[in-house]
Amino acid sequence: MAQIFNHAFEQKLIYVYRINDTAHEGILKIGEASCNAGMAYFAFEPNCKELNAAAKERIRHQTQTAGVAFELLYTEATAYMKGKNLIVFQDHDIHDILVRSGIKRKIFDTEHKANEWFYTDLETVKKAIAAAKEGRTSLNASEISTDRSPVIFRPEQIEAIEKTIKQFKKSGGSHQMLWNAKMRFGKTLSTLEVVKRMNYNRTLILTHRPVVDAGWFEDYGKIFYDRADFYYFSKKNGGDPAEEENFHEMIQKADANGMNDYHFIYFASIQDMRGSELVGGKFAKNEAIFNINWDLIIIDEAHEGTQTELGKAVLSACKKENTRILHLSGTPFNLMDDFKEEEIYTWDYVMEQKAKAEWDKIHQGDPNPYACLPRLNMYTYDLGTLYPEYSEVDGFFKFSEFFRVDEDGKFANENNIRQFLDLMCKEDADSNYPYSKQEYRENFRHSLWMIPGVKVARALSKLLQEHPVFSQFNIANVAGDGDEEVDSSDALKLVEKAIGTHPEESYSITLSCGRLTTGVSVKPWTACFMLSGNFNTAASTYMQTIFRVQTPAIIAGKQKEECFVFDFAPDRTLKVVAETAKISAKAGQTSDDDRMILGEFLNFCPIIGFEGSKMKSFDTEKLLGALKKAYIERVVRNGFEDGYLYNNDLMKLNAIELKEFEELKKIIGSTKAMPKSGDIDINSLGFTKEELEKIERTKSQKEKRALSPEEEALRQKLLEAKKNRDAAVSILRGISIRMPLLIYGADLNENLDGTEAPITIDNFTDVVDDLSWNEFMPQGVTKEKFNSFKKYYDPDIFRESGVRIREMAKAADNLSIEERIERISMIFSTFRNPDKETVLTPWRVVNMHLSQSIGGWCFYDKDFKEAVTEPALIKQTEITDEVYKKNTHILEINSKSGLYALYAAYSVYRARAKLELGPKPTREMEKDLWRRVLAENIFLICKTPMAKKIVKRTLIGFQEDCEFCSQNSLARGASVVNAHYFEDLVNQLKNKPENFIGKVGKKSYWSKGLKPLVATQEGNDMKFDAIVGNPPYQIMAAGDANGSDPIYHLFIDAACKLGEKVSFIHPARFLFNAGKTPKDWNEKMLSDEHYRVVRYWASSSDVFPTVDIKGGVAVTYYDKNKKFEKIGTFVAHEPLRTALAKVLDKGGFKSFAELVYPRDLYRLTDKLYEENSWAENRQSTGHKFDVGSNVFDTFPELFFDERPNDSCDYAQVYGRVNNNRIIKWIKKSYLKLPDNFDSYKIFIPKANGSGAIGEVLSTPIVGEPIVGSTTTFLSIGKFATKEEAEACMKYIKTKFTRAMLGTLKVTQDNPRETWQNVPLQDFTSQSDIDWSLPVPAIDKQLYAKYGLSPEEVEFIEKNVKVM
Repeated sequence: MAQIFNHAFEQKLIYVYRINDTAHEGILKIGEASCNAGMAYFAFEPNCKELNAAAKERIRHQTQTAGVAFELLYTEATAYMKGKNLIVFQDHDIHDILVRSGIKRKIFDTEHKANEWFYTDLETVKKAIAAAKEGRTSLNASEISTDRSPVIFRPEQIEAIEKTIKQFKKSGGSHQMLWNAKMRFGKTLSTLEVVKRMNYNRTLILTHRPVVDAGWFEDYGKIFYDRADFYYFSKKNGGDPAEEENFHEMIQKADANGMNDYHFIYFASIQDMRGSELVGGKFAKNEAIFNINWDLIIIDEAHEGTQTELGKAVLSACKKENTRILHLSGTPFNLMDDFKEEEIYTWDYVMEQKAKAEWDKIHQGDPNPYACLPRLNMYTYDLGTLYPEYSEVDGFFKFSEFFRVDEDGKFANENNIRQFLDLMCKEDADSNYPYSKQEYRENFRHSLWMIPGVKVARALSKLLQEHPVFSQFNIANVAGDGDEEVDSSDALKLVEKAIGTHPEESYSITLSCGRLTTGVSVKPWTACFMLSGNFNTAASTYMQTIFRVQTPAIIAGKQKEECFVFDFAPDRTLKVVAETAKISAKAGQTSDDDRMILGEFLNFCPIIGFEGSKMKSFDTEKLLGALKKAYIERVVRNGFEDGYLYNNDLMKLNAIELKEFEELKKIIGSTKAMPKSGDIDINSLGFTKEELEKIERTKSQKEKRALSPEEEALRQKLLEAKKNRDAAVSILRGISIRMPLLIYGADLNENLDGTEAPITIDNFTDVVDDLSWNEFMPQGVTKEKFNSFKKYYDPDIFRESGVRIREMAKAADNLSIEERIERISMIFSTFRNPDKETVLTPWRVVNMHLSQSIGGWCFYDKDFKEAVTEPALIKQTEITDEVYKKNTHILEINSKSGLYALYAAYSVYRARAKLELGPKPTREMEKDLWRRVLAENIFLICKTPMAKKIVKRTLIGFQEDCEFCSQNSLARGASVVNAHYFEDLVNQLKNKPENFIGKVGKKSYWSKGLKPLVATQEGNDMKFDAIVGNPPYQIMAAGDANGSDPIYHLFIDAACKLGEKVSFIHPARFLFNAGKTPKDWNEKMLSDEHYRVVRYWASSSDVFPTVDIKGGVAVTYYDKNKKFEKIGTFVAHEPLRTALAKVLDKGGFKSFAELVYPRDLYRLTDKLYEENSWAENRQSTGHKFDVGSNVFDTFPELFFDERPNDSCDYAQVYGRVNNNRIIKWIKKSYLKLPDNFDSYKIFIPKANGSGAIGEVLSTPIVGEPIVGSTTTFLSIGKFATKEEAEACMKYIKTKFTRAMLGTLKVTQDNPRETWQNVPLQDFTSQSDIDWSLPVPAIDKQLYAKYGLSPEEVEFIEKNVKVM
């Protein structure tokens, strides 16, 4: 028991430690050690470094002879002051309390009675210490626990935790980490340990899978059992829902207290968060969560749902300036490129299996924590050799076609499916199929089969139950719409029912098309059969699925040692292996390191390929050869926007080459919408071949040691070379992303054997004509310029990627018309938009545009988010039938891709098929009608010869194009595409539009080879029933002019004169009388009764994700024979339109624009240059007298921070320097001053935001008399008193004013014209508005003054932000 001493004593401490091996499992040692520290001893807190050091010294004394590693858990001083008395307890006091409380000892040495080991946990020991200090002799039953000791982390978990903490503590770092850690790593426990060690106050867990909430909460209890100041909250599982309701109130109180009392961990689903209006959702929720200043955001399963626009918006809104972000994923293949090497911790399958194999060598006698994890084996079967009719030209097996189900729910190819099932069970000596022998069937008693869809699951389930072998298996169909109409929540129960309570005695097959492939464990599964997907199946999805069978299991006393994957698409298997092993298969550039990585992967995951009865095991060399295809696929999929397109010469750039890249950057940088290219450091030279080899040798040395000075210098040089390489790739991107479209359209010669001569990096410029090259490539990148940079491209990857693009296009020729359109649209989805001058309209936008303007057969769902397998007819009143008919003529002007013509042609084809084809037409009959539609109904104008080739490729593929053919030729299978290259198209429309209209509007222009179809009709005038397309928007201004000039209005004018109906998609600025289109043209279109707006997008990124078009984008429709309401003043939102109408119709309307002065209000004078001749050439000729935004820097000698102490008269100028607003002094005689200079006025930046409705204006201020401004600011008003100016500033801040401003302000600029619809107010004390009230109250007065309805007020209040 505790004793009272009134004299000196030796200072002691209590320690608690454990040894993490089998012999000491579940027990702790409680001992005592000396710690003589004088009076400082009494200030020691538990677990302080002084107590820990003394304890470790004592413990090492005990364990060093045995060579045992220990883990110190707790230390505390054994003496403390209670009043004036010194209280001391000893280790045997704690032992006695534990024994009296029923806790058993573990005695290792019976001879010496070593009795300090107990079967207990740390929390119980700590409560025993507290009891001793309180004078109690035992613990209550409620105080005794069994699992409240710190979690024992494996070495790799400790490494991940420590690396992350180090990264998060870095100042000025990226503050992000990615854990690339496979399933069953223990990511939740390890992550929460990071939170605990960093002592974060506010932690947010975001996930795409809300169901894992319960798992996070369970692990939270294991980590934070000893921290009462940590709280866990969520809306559903885990946490207390009642507490969750008080969460916001609690965190506000905690914030007020400096977060000293509470630490919060909040669990939220991305689905719930992205529903908030703050990130573009439809609901007013989660605002408080977004507003919290999170210390750490944890993204669980980061590869799911976070890469979408909404997912990124959620993360961006939650992240604050100092927020750390930890991404967790077992398959982060789509994320790796976003992180630097030091920001990634990896623990993959190979590392796990390697640790398993090496454990016993390093830890003899200790239990192997990895022993329970089975080894994976992959087997591939090439179904394409057995069923070539289901194999595409590029070799991939079409599972969806093989397993196709008809309307009756039966397999269309049922005989083949039955044959396949029989083959899987074929019993002969040479068979290697998984169910061919009884011993194999025993091995694969329980398996997961991935199939193409829910209808397939139902049909396959039926066939399996009828099969002589598979009928012995219980079939669990969890596809979601199968036999049992199961929900996801019940799917696992269905599988468990099929397996039963004795899996060693039962057989089961689970059919799934996605369910149970993430986040679940079915222990009896030993095999996964991949019978769905395609070559582009994501590696993350694939690995998540197959790792389901690696779940550890002991069944009937036997441990699962091996598990299996059977993939019937060999190319897909190899591609996934490449991405998973993260190795490069580029021709001739595979490093020894890559070979070693791949060798290790194959060692722990053998890949066996079967072709019939032949078996081949993939070694490193065989696999590298096969994997090269995967990297070509990646380059193609990324539209040549990929680092694998280039060779290692970019790591060896010399001074001359670096300078050449700097020059190229100036050219590429002149194009629009390009990501910022990195700076090239011309002082940092690249590597010699010998230096690169030396670096590779250094990297391959795995032991951790200090680098020699030479190695460190090489490392620094490597970092600089990588930086320059990345910058060079960024610059070359501007050329590279234009290549795929040209490769797709090019006409190539055939070899003697009938194959196509490939496009190589050396002949690439030869297959593109000069005119098309100048059109498609960045201005200034001539063929000669390109040839000087082609040496940086990997010739093999370039050539084979081009072959792959053309193979995909050729394969489409053998498909049905609908399937071909789907394939062509997929190819175009890989092409990138280089700039505003070359906008390629995505297939989704073509469907959205035409279906909503003239109707037709649409290939997307009603929200235009997902493509549909069966196109649907969308009708726009009688317009659709008037356009899509047998004798129609539809023209696409400025066709670049042919996708508009493709949509129109299919819609005409469906209209004609209804009349001209019978109920069961053959494939050839369908293709014949398609050729006739192209020849008779579809017409295209192209700017360049290459554009003409591209559109032909889109419409007829690689079939014969008969430019001069007869009706009989069409019948024999030739095709006609009425595509014309119109030379100098833009200049013709700009300078001689009547010439263009005269030519295109005549039948003779289109009658080359078409006399039987067109020229026989009466007259020579060509009638176009509809003209559609996406015209070019602008051309770069000529000469010394800045910016660009619009040209899309020229195409609209020409089309309206040529066609009965016209629908284009184009910039929308003219709708607000903004932009550079001629003002008289704007007025003409806005008052044309035949012209209307079909759709408007304020943000162009909603339509063209990579292109920023200020003022938004619109779809317009012109109909020569119909009248609509004039557009007039265009307002996109109905409540705002009606509100504006009330404002404009109110009697005595005057515009606030009368108060807005032009931006060049202040000018420099001749006197400045007369008195300071040195200033003559400081500004360019055209801007000599500008008081521009950089005038302070241009004339630092003339602008002063303080007024000079002389007799001159001075004026103040308001401007910006380094993003800070400042005022400087200048001689008044050097400025030409406006009439409001001596009055009060408002200064407001001339550019604000992006033009979005309701955005906040950058802070306006009241300008004092004798204060002017640079052109950075607009000047508003000429007020006699400061009170009037302040009233005006309040008015500008109202939601009402900014709503009216938003009807014309559609870009960042807000010149005088944009204020035209804002009504002028009386800002004096005689006004009908009380300006002394707060801004919200002023808004209410304005709403009442103009009679706005509740709906109009609600729209303004909801959409206009508070200032």
